[in-house]
Amino acid sequence: MSYTPATGAARDLDGLSAVVTGGSRGLGLLLADELLRRGCAVTVAARDKAELERAAALLRARRPGAAVRTAVCDVRDRGAVAELFRGAREARGSVDLVIGNAGIIQVAPAEAVGTAGYEDAMDTIFHGALHTALEALPHLRESRAGGRLALIGSVGGLLAVPHLLPYSCAKSAVAALAEGLYTEAARGGVSVTAVHPGLMRTGSHLHAVFGGDREREYAWFSALASTPLVSMDARRAADRIVTAVEKRKVRVVLTPLAKAADKAHGLAPVLTARLSHGAARFLPSADGEPELREGADVEAATPRSARERLRSLAATLNDRAARAYNERRRTTGT
Repeated sequence: MSYTPATGAARDLDGLSAVVTGGSRGLGLLLADELLRRGCAVTVAARDKAELERAAALLRARRPGAAVRTAVCDVRDRGAVAELFRGAREARGSVDLVIGNAGIIQVAPAEAVGTAGYEDAMDTIFHGALHTALEALPHLRESRAGGRLALIGSVGGLLAVPHLLPYSCAKSAVAALAEGLYTEAARGGVSVTAVHPGLMRTGSHLHAVFGGDREREYAWFSALASTPLVSMDARRAADRIVTAVEKRKVRVVLTPLAKAADKAHGLAPVLTARLSHGAARFLPSADGEPELREGADVEAATPRSARERLRSLAATLNDRAARAYNERRRTTGT
């Protein structure tokens, strides 16, 4: 992971114990790296053991001597999350900072996802954030540094995004959770930061799942996620997120496009909905296979000539990010 840190960064996090869920790849991996850079001891949690081991190797190579530990944890299971924090406290002596980042992305027309797709999004994104917050708070209240909690939402949780509706529903619940916890956790000395990124170049298109006309859905999503004027460099995003948590900011929205969308929706929600409706007309129809498949499988199954056209739209920056940020095809059923 090539990254030139900002100069003169504050060292207020030096020596703290941090936990990052969904930290084995993509943005979570970069958040863990940024926390290590600022002197934290970091516990990285995710479902896939092999993916975690690769992540730990990447982090240790990038930060020789850094305090990195891993924990296999499915955030949908509150008992597993409780054990995650017990283990982090036993290993590090405290839990001072927590970033709830675990999530999934489903890209398909609303009716092509099916009820199970919405339930899966809510279980992983919202219930995962809820379990993380509720189990972390007792530990964070005991932090001598004053606990810090961040929940990773999305611009998709601030306004509904066509063909990402399960994701938007779950992220909007995370936004409400973060705002509500901020108002209630302060009396215990814990700050809560709601983070709402726009598109970032992490290589996440390979782990997103696609339904309906999967090839076309994959094409538009991966193309937008790779476009510099639309998406944000994920390393810069990680730096800004950790800085916001360090400074105990209440809310941070990343990327100019996400900020503009947030303000437009707040000032003119009906107009914003109509514009979104107009944009949705250019997206693929609901025709196609009902089964959801990962982006890596969609790309592999696409005929060579069509795959080359997809890659000409989406490839270079996001493929580079996928290699750097551990966005590989999973090796287990998780």
